[in-house]
Amino acid sequence: MTYVGQSASAAQQSAAERATVKDVIAAYVGLTKPRVIELLLLTTVPVMFFAARGVPDLGLVVATVVGGAFSAGSASVFNCVYDRDIDEQMRRTRRRALPRHIVSPAAALVFGFVLGIASTVILYLWVNPLSAVLAVAANAFYVFGYTMLLKRRTTQNIVWGGLAGCFPALIGWTAVTGSLSWVPVVLFAVVFFWTPPHTWALALRYREDYANVDVPMLPVVVPAREVGRQVVLYSWVMVATSLLLWPVAGTGVVYPVAAGLLGAFFLVEAHRMWARARDTESLTVIQPMRLFHSSNLYLSLLFVAVAVDPLISR
Repeated sequence: MTYVGQSASAAQQSAAERATVKDVIAAYVGLTKPRVIELLLLTTVPVMFFAARGVPDLGLVVATVVGGAFSAGSASVFNCVYDRDIDEQMRRTRRRALPRHIVSPAAALVFGFVLGIASTVILYLWVNPLSAVLAVAANAFYVFGYTMLLKRRTTQNIVWGGLAGCFPALIGWTAVTGSLSWVPVVLFAVVFFWTPPHTWALALRYREDYANVDVPMLPVVVPAREVGRQVVLYSWVMVATSLLLWPVAGTGVVYPVAAGLLGAFFLVEAHRMWARARDTESLTVIQPMRLFHSSNLYLSLLFVAVAVDPLISR
């Protein structure tokens, strides 16, 4: 039992003492936000297939995946350290390692630096210097640009902060080709326009959490109907951008068909959420998580089409 007068350090020590080895390992893994890593790698590997116009070298894929996962994990750890004050107050994040005091901030920082350094070394030595530089840039932008500068200051936080999550498309391409071109830039833009609808749907679900910690996510400062309108606007631009890959890259028929069908599916879901939001502020009626899960499905299948197209079209 923790008494009112007991120090915070004593409470943290008590929590640490109760943690098992399994708890500590799970805590460190959780700091890297594995679900985010999965999503980022999903936009890396398919681009490697597309860049290779077939199956890329397996060793190169492994090095890129490991290096990319370490880089994304490092950025997430730094994010958790910086945001530990608000994470402790939000329902969605209060079970993370730092709010539960299973891992200390100092230990987490060391872990973040180790992952970042390992990522840079792996990408530099076994992929190429350009991919390593892009990974470092993505990590730095997520930590300094989004986490420290934008997140707590502007409703545009996730719009521009989401740039960090677009870099895997560039890294996947440069890992195979060693250079940049308009093809990965188009895919970079697809992820850029996908991020606001995806994140605003989640933020709408947890808007009270964000409001309680003074983080100005769009759903906190504008009515749900305006969030829905913005989601629809970004969704249309996203779908139009996804179709640009067809003429820019000269894809086969698989990709444009998939992009068209998936885009239509996403637009229907976005318009439906907007229609529900125009009539009520009730989250039960608006069902923002339906769009959130649909956005994950959309991006996953779109990038599967990116990987499959050159395999079938060659």
